[in-house]
Amino acid sequence: MSKAAIHFFNEDLSYTLKKKTILKAWIKSVIEEEGYALQELNFILCSDEYLLRINQQYLNHDTYTDVITFDNSEELKMVVGDIFISLERIQENAKEFKHTVADELCRVMAHGTLHLLGYKDKGKSAKKLMTEKEDYYLAKLKSQQQ
Repeated sequence: MSKAAIHFFNEDLSYTLKKKTILKAWIKSVIEEEGYALQELNFILCSDEYLLRINQQYLNHDTYTDVITFDNSEELKMVVGDIFISLERIQENAKEFKHTVADELCRVMAHGTLHLLGYKDKGKSAKKLMTEKEDYYLAKLKSQQQ
């Protein structure tokens, strides 16, 4: 089995992600704290249009979204996946919710990762739990950075 890995890619835009080493350690800690093991996880930053095409092609949804998660795992409790994130949505949401782009990006990275760990966001109680988990892991990230 290959070494556990987290990768960051840009698809159709240019963006320099800062603190990659910290982010990788943080995401790995989220996975492990939830009782899973990491095999491979790819974060792909892209434009609204790129993510819209993925949403249409694979999910038959004709809407813009900030994140789409593909679970490629074949073993229980093993994380293998691709998380596509629209940087344009992140920038809009950061403005709307008065967050920094970096904070909003981390929230969405946590959100996509939590989907791979079995969390859902459909329905009021599932959405509430997802948000609580995001807040918990974001607070851990912030405390690690101080």
